[in-house]
Amino acid sequence: MEIGKMGFRILLVIVSISVALPLSAQTKTKASKTVKVLSFNVFGGRTTKGDLNFEVVAKVIRDVNPDLVALQEVDYNVNRSRKVDLATELGWRTKLIPIFARAMYYDGGEYGEGVLSRYSFLTTRSVPLPNIEGQEPRTALEVVVELPSRDTIAFVGTHFAHEGPAGRELQAKALNEVFTRNKYPTILAGDLNARPGSKTITILEEFWEPTYNRENPEPTSPSHDPKSKIDYIMFYPKNKWRVVDKEIIVDTYASDHCAYLVTLELLD
Repeated sequence: MEIGKMGFRILLVIVSISVALPLSAQTKTKASKTVKVLSFNVFGGRTTKGDLNFEVVAKVIRDVNPDLVALQEVDYNVNRSRKVDLATELGWRTKLIPIFARAMYYDGGEYGEGVLSRYSFLTTRSVPLPNIEGQEPRTALEVVVELPSRDTIAFVGTHFAHEGPAGRELQAKALNEVFTRNKYPTILAGDLNARPGSKTITILEEFWEPTYNRENPEPTSPSHDPKSKIDYIMFYPKNKWRVVDKEIIVDTYASDHCAYLVTLELLD
């Protein structure tokens, strides 16, 4: 039986689609459901030697090629940082999209959280966290992004009180109350100023799955001789993510904190 030219062309297209689609779909899904997340307390852009060196801070970020970065101790138009917009400065140097959220006014400008993202923002919000009178105000900065797989996720960066556990515990409870209502799988990252096993971390872990080794927590502070685990990445719900890899980035010059890098896979 002969196949006409038109019939042959249609058959060729059908065969091509049936062969190509599964392969391309499989490759795309595998690549796009993995997200590299970094938490980094950038010390206001000041190094451990007391100078301002934005390039050395940016290099720590660039070298690990993250998709999402939670920045703590971010200055905006602050005198001590030469009036720089630090989130935007680091975004420009890393080729990532920046956003800043004020926690408080400070030294002629503003001070708070930053996020850098490989993906454009669908929505953003800054959620003020409760604080004890006389202590520094704190906030949680959330961005919602769409991955190349067309999955939508939320990413929250925060920095808990350093003055004492009572403020941190209030902030942990508030964070649970707000962000466990999210309709999207959510990643939490930041400097929580609390050690594993503390009441603050226990409150969070009622809902959030940690990425650190509970039996042997990887210390993140201080950078010159890490002894304490206070920088974290967690996720919610607990059954939506899988830890692929993690690493403590030690740079004794860029900041007084180590950066914490975790690669996560979003599960179906």
